[in-house]
Amino acid sequence: MSTSLYTPNELLIRIHMIKKILRKTAKWLLIVAVLSLLPIIILRWAPTPGSMLMVERWYAAKQSDQPIEIQYQWRPYEQIPSNMKMAVIAAEDQRFAEHHGFDLKAIRAAVEHNMQGGSLRGASTLSQQVAKNLFLWSGRSYLRKGLEAWFTLWIEVLWPKQRILEMYLNIAEWDRGVFGVDAAARNHFNIGASYLSDRQASQLAAVLPSPLNWDAAQPPAHAQRRAIWIQRQMRQLGGRHYLDEMEAGRERPEWLTLRYWRNRLDI
Repeated sequence: MSTSLYTPNELLIRIHMIKKILRKTAKWLLIVAVLSLLPIIILRWAPTPGSMLMVERWYAAKQSDQPIEIQYQWRPYEQIPSNMKMAVIAAEDQRFAEHHGFDLKAIRAAVEHNMQGGSLRGASTLSQQVAKNLFLWSGRSYLRKGLEAWFTLWIEVLWPKQRILEMYLNIAEWDRGVFGVDAAARNHFNIGASYLSDRQASQLAAVLPSPLNWDAAQPPAHAQRRAIWIQRQMRQLGGRHYLDEMEAGRERPEWLTLRYWRNRLDI
């Protein structure tokens, strides 16, 4: 004769305990999720004092007994020249004004390219790079990619495109200890960011894939060719007209609005 592992009362107690654990877990996950939004909300308006990538680089240099001084100076969007804005868009994310944080076409193309045995190619948008460099650590892991997607989503919900571009240009790495376009312009060309020529802006954008190895002032031949290509792309994208349309904004899909999530979550 078979006997049950638990009496009905014991079974009810265990079910109740499981429900209690699940409720507590859900509560803590919600708290963590809400807390993770606070820095995004604050940085919607406030200049960032730094980034996780800056901290990581500083700590790694200190551990290797080769300390560095972080060169970083925040520059508001209005003080960054249009040619520099267009150079990074042309180089890193030409559909920046169109997508909502994830460029599905670029992701699909990168997957196909990598599956065919080509050199490993990424498809990170400017929004994803901001999320990663501002809040997360370097390296490849499913956890980091998941958190990157989470932060990217909310950056797109809470920030306009020009704020994302402004943040990117202020925290991008351009040399050992050199972060942001103003520090990069002074480090590589001995001028403020406001005075960058189209050629200089394109060379800064061209070395972004490997800023610790390539010198923007004297880029290697392949980076120089890339800089020339970037200048052509800047013109083809429309230059200042591209930025005007981006800054004017466009209607977001409903799921990317706060109203949608307030209604869904009853808040």
